[in-house]
Amino acid sequence: MSDETDASDEPDLAAEAGEPASGADDAEGPPTLAARLLALQQLDTEADRLRTQLARLDERAVEATRREAVAAWERRLADYERRTEELDAAIDAAERRGKDLDAQKTRLEAQMRTIIAPREAEALTHEISTVDAQRDANETDELEALEEQSEIEDLLVAHRAEERSLREGLAEAERSLGTAVAEIEAALAELDGQRTDVRAEIGDEALATYDRLRGQLGVAIAQLDGKRCTGCHLDLSAAEIDTLRDLAASGGGIADCPQCGRLLVP
Repeated sequence: MSDETDASDEPDLAAEAGEPASGADDAEGPPTLAARLLALQQLDTEADRLRTQLARLDERAVEATRREAVAAWERRLADYERRTEELDAAIDAAERRGKDLDAQKTRLEAQMRTIIAPREAEALTHEISTVDAQRDANETDELEALEEQSEIEDLLVAHRAEERSLREGLAEAERSLGTAVAEIEAALAELDGQRTDVRAEIGDEALATYDRLRGQLGVAIAQLDGKRCTGCHLDLSAAEIDTLRDLAASGGGIADCPQCGRLLVP
């Protein structure tokens, strides 16, 4: 609501609440509309604080860090296992190729014993040399694969030894986070019950005004602290304060802040 709005167009919050137009509580009577709305705002502000705390829990960051550590461990394990499978396949292929080359060399050597022509012998000698070179390269490849396989097996032993502590750390973090979340959610549930009770004591029109302002500004109702609105933290002039108090006297103890438009209790 704006201070430029005609007072005749404003909802009669005091009349709606069925209470005297006064900002102070009657010691013998029920709380004023101003007191009820302030109580509602206090509950909503506390709920907002708890929801922010819930989203920013230190336990949540710890849990996320430990969860990522476990995920990184699992990725590394998968890399090791995948490479082990590749090396197993490479070693098997090298062994098969070695047998084929051995058989090829045996066949060529057998042919060498049966030929007489020098040119044919030279050709077979060249083929045997080529096969020998291929056998040497294949044996080198197989040896390198076996060496890498041995290294990865050692790495896997050390890597798997880390699993228990990582998973226990994550489980502990999950328990701590669950406890912290449960405590805040219980507090929020309690606040929600109190909020329902307080809202039931406030008329529909006043609630509509409160909800609209809360949606726009976060804090819908504030109090005057000296000459400062505690909602927008701006100072009001003496004339504005006098007008505010006059309007509050006929509005259930509340009027609009001329600076921010919040409901303001002088």
